[in-house]
This record gives sequence, structure tokens and C-alpha cells, in this order.
Amino acid sequence: MVRVGTVVRTLILCGLALTTLAFAKTNKDKTIVTYPSAFAVSQPVSDLPIDESIFATREMPEPRPVPLRSHAVAGPWQEDTVLQKENGPLVSATLGVDFDGVGAQNYAPSDANMAVGPNHIVETVNVRFAIYSKTGATLAGPTNITTFFGPLGGNCAAGASDPVANYDRLADRWVISDVGINSAFTNFSECVGVSKTNDPTGAYFLYSYAFGANLNDYPKLSVWPTATNGAYLATYNIFQNAANFIGADICAFDRTKMLVGTPSAAQLCKMTPNTEGGYLPSDIDGPTPPVDGTPGLYLTWQNNNPGQLYLRKLTLNFAGGTSTLSAPTVINTANTVLACGGCVPQTGTTQTLDTLGDRLMYRFAVRHFSDHDRAVANHAVQTGTGSQVAVRWYELYDPAGAVTLNQQGTFAPDTTYRWMASIAEDKNGDIGVGYSASSGSIHPGIRFTGRVPSDPSGTLETEATILAGTGSQSGNGLARWGDYTAMQVDPVDDCTFWYVDQYEKVTGSFNWNTNIGSFAFTGCGGGGGPAVTLVPTSLKWGKVLVGTSSTKTVTLTNSGTATLNISGITTSGDFSLKTVVKSCSTTKPVAPGGNCVIKVAFKPTQVGPRTGNLTITDNAPDTPQTVPLSGTGK
Repeated sequence: MVRVGTVVRTLILCGLALTTLAFAKTNKDKTIVTYPSAFAVSQPVSDLPIDESIFATREMPEPRPVPLRSHAVAGPWQEDTVLQKENGPLVSATLGVDFDGVGAQNYAPSDANMAVGPNHIVETVNVRFAIYSKTGATLAGPTNITTFFGPLGGNCAAGASDPVANYDRLADRWVISDVGINSAFTNFSECVGVSKTNDPTGAYFLYSYAFGANLNDYPKLSVWPTATNGAYLATYNIFQNAANFIGADICAFDRTKMLVGTPSAAQLCKMTPNTEGGYLPSDIDGPTPPVDGTPGLYLTWQNNNPGQLYLRKLTLNFAGGTSTLSAPTVINTANTVLACGGCVPQTGTTQTLDTLGDRLMYRFAVRHFSDHDRAVANHAVQTGTGSQVAVRWYELYDPAGAVTLNQQGTFAPDTTYRWMASIAEDKNGDIGVGYSASSGSIHPGIRFTGRVPSDPSGTLETEATILAGTGSQSGNGLARWGDYTAMQVDPVDDCTFWYVDQYEKVTGSFNWNTNIGSFAFTGCGGGGGPAVTLVPTSLKWGKVLVGTSSTKTVTLTNSGTATLNISGITTSGDFSLKTVVKSCSTTKPVAPGGNCVIKVAFKPTQVGPRTGNLTITDNAPDTPQTVPLSGTGK
């Protein structure tokens, strides 16, 4: 058993040193198999010290540019044929809660990112993270990320950058990752933590994957939980000796082994040519996993004329240590003009902000519907011969199959600059987009818009404000802003969008704040009444001795907007109900957003497979709700 803080620092496999495996980048047809250079188990996050320190002013290393052409063809500028110059209908979404997250401690930019689970929100920024309830109560942190990864030693304990948080819904686990950097900025690692339980404030399995002198810049991780070869996908822009771009690393971690804390969990990678970069990995939303055998999907934007998206597929074989990377599928899009760099104006200062317009913005979100899969992505573009910046967005159908571009648009209803966006899709096919907004007459603020399936194709509705900025970023020549943000869909109802971004409370530099806000479209979920969400949606027991009892629980949440009244809870087969402190009951109405617990006992009466159902009857539109129960008597 590995004790807390125990580290496995050296893994030599098949007679080859780890460094040979990690950095053999010259043969791009070869799968590069990397095993952890260190493994450890963290202390519970709730036991880690609160980080209230203020560091010396520091701008984090800027993301290196990826290979895009500013204008692909000579000749006159061509108009964006999907430019939306007017507002759509009134936004049909309603704002929920919003609260401030982790703030600056003299680092910039924020790298604001988050993951959302049934009861928690995990937010990561440079260089800290914190855990919140969905009402904004701080449950743990803010904690320094290097303290969290400290048991690994080496780069992961020395410096942190580009953090990403993920919630693995199918496993009910949390993933926190970042780039580990030595003090000389000459040696780099990818640091990954996977929670041991569904409690994000608990302990994590920690992994360090060495990249040596090659900078694994701007990493993005995602969850791709296929039944076999399920993976945490990853992408990196690789810079040899932290200087020369040599291609994108298209990678995947062995999720199955990481979930149980196996120290030898591998990372498989394939390199692209150095003409491609800025890929995003496919990140699953919703309760349905990808069809077993579906390869990992990776998307990037090439600023050709017309524009193009490149979609690659990585087929994985962790057991054999091999992978196959497809050639890019080219998806033609409307014409694009590369967004200007540090050009976003703010009121009260001549200092402008960076757009990071040379790449797709996190996330590449994929969701399964009854007859197809859909995916959404976005990036910043320039709207014309002037410098105004807007959000270009895409919806793809069947991204793992015969992919088609279903719709696209560029949202620029007025002269405000909009950039640093993130996009996702709910269970009804509603699309939510959050972004930063600024101009010469307003401070940078946080806004959102979206669309419902009945809206005209390629259009977004009138935007709404989550937070109006009250300061501008000014001083120290600092142009960096965001680097990325995150839009997530709540797994409880698959309707509520959560968005995190940065803003300034007062004008200054290295003093950003972050805000976490939510909204939902009125046609999704309860639609004005009560709605039931059950986690998990089925209960499975292993083998249980005949005549003995084993219990599991289901959490019921009222994800609607009116009180839920339960009229009956029953079980069938060899299953029965047990009373707990917060039991669901016919005498206890559940308020909107509230939850209760149903405890089910399995007591097999004979050997062999046993099945039954948990049935809840209430005043929600989809009553009754059923949870399949299964186990085996031995």
C-alpha cells in the first residue's frame, strides 16, 4: 500500500530509460509511451494550508504562438459570410447564482478554469485552486497548486502553470492538472491528480510525466470514458528547448489505471507536423459515454481562406502500448480573419488586452443525443478590415463518424469586443456561450448568450451580463488576459450552465478577480415546475452472501423551479429501503435545488443474479422515476 507522500521516482521499462521514451520525438509515426517519473498520494485537500501569500509581481510564461497564417490568400478582404451584426431574440435563459472565485496574488493571467460535479465546483487559476459549494461557500482552499503536487517532488513541486480541472461524471471522480516547471524554466512535466473518491476535498493519486527540455505548452485535458481504453485525453504544443515549435502532441492517459492509483499508468502520444498546433481534445458531456471503441477526437482551427477545422482521431491500445493517429479530416468553414493580438480596448486606459486569437478556445464539448452526437467549439476572429474582435462558434454533427458542420456564426451585434469564450450544449440542444466583453467605453466584463434549437440557424440570442467590470487592467505593460475560460454543464440536471472568467474590480495590474456564474434556458429541465435528477441512475452490487445485507444510496435532487412532493418510494425483488438522516420521504417536500438520499439494501434470497427496481412517484412531469437494481447472490 502506498502511504500518503510516498513517491515512486524511477520507472525503467523494457530496458529503456524513461527519458528515451519521453523525448523520442523525431519519428512522428511512432507512439511515444511515457510512464510516470513520479507517483504519490496527496494529503486530503481539506488538510492543506490556505495560501494567502502575495508573491512578487510575475507574468506567467506566455503561450507560444501556433502556426497560423494571418491572411491565407492575397487580394481584397472577403467578408465573413456568417457575421451576425444584429441581436437575436431576447435571451431565453435566466441567470442563477454568481460569486467571486479565487483572485490574483500578483500572477497574470488568471488561467481561470473549473469543473462542476453534483455538489461541488473545483476552480483552478494561476497558481492556486479552491473548492466551492454551488452557492459559493468555500469548502477548501485556496491552496497553492505546488503544495498539492508537492509529494511528487521535482518540477511538479517547483512551479505551476496552465491548470485545468475536470469532473469525470461516469466515475464520479475529479482530475486536476498543470505544467510543472523548474525554477530555471529549462525542464518541464505534466502533473495530474485524480481524486481517490467522489469528494474533491479528499486525497488524490498524483502523477508526474516528464517532458525534459521540451516545453509542453498550453495543455488541455478532457474526459473520454469509453468502456475499454477509457482515457483522459490531452493535447500540448511542444517547443523544443522551450523555443522551437516541433508539433502538437496528441495524447491520452490510461484512465482505468489512474482511477485506482496504479503507479505505472501510461501516457500514449503521437506528434503532428509542425504546421499544426492548438488542438483541443474531445470532452464528453451528459450521462452517456462514447460508444465503446470510439477513438479520442482532437480539433484545431487552421486560418485558411475559407477557414478550416482539422479533426484527428487517436485510436488507443493501452495494453499494447500503441496508438494510431488519423490524418486530419478537413471541415471547411466560413471565411475568417485572424484576430488582432493585443488590441482589445478598455475604458480609462490606453492599455489594450490580448485575444490569443491563434487557437480554439477551451472546450471541445461533445454530447450524445438519441440519434447522433453533437460537438461545439469556438475561437476569436476579427470582424473586418477594422480591428473589432468577435466570437466565432461552430456546431458539428457526428464528430466521430461522417462529421458535418451543422451551423456556425460570428457574434458581433455591436462594436463591443468579445473574446476569450467557452461554449457547451445542454441536454435539449440549447447552446451556451460565455466570454469577456470590453470597449473604449466600458471596463472588461463577463457576459453570456446562447441559442435554442428553434432559433434561426447560425444565430445567437441577445446577450446578458453576468458581471459588469468596475476596473480596467492597466500598468506594467500587461496585455495578458484569461488565456482561457470554462463553460460547464451541471451533471445534476444537464441544463444549468456554469461559466468562469476573470474581471477587474479596480483598475490596476496583477490584481484580477474571477467570477463563477450560472444560467439555464427556460425550456430545459423543470420548465417552471419541479424536476427530478437521480445520481447514480442505476445501482449495481457485486456478489453478496445469501441472507446478508449490503447497502448503497441514490441522491435525489429537485433540479426544477418549484417544490417537489414525493408521494411514494418503493423497491422490488431482493431490495428494500433503509432510513438515513436525510432520507427522502412522503412527508418532506424537496425545495428547488434541494436534495435527499434514498438508501437501498440488497439481501439476496438465493444464489445467482437478482434484479429489481427503485421507483419514485412524485409531482414532477416525468413521474414515476425508476432506478434499475441488480446484484448477485453467492
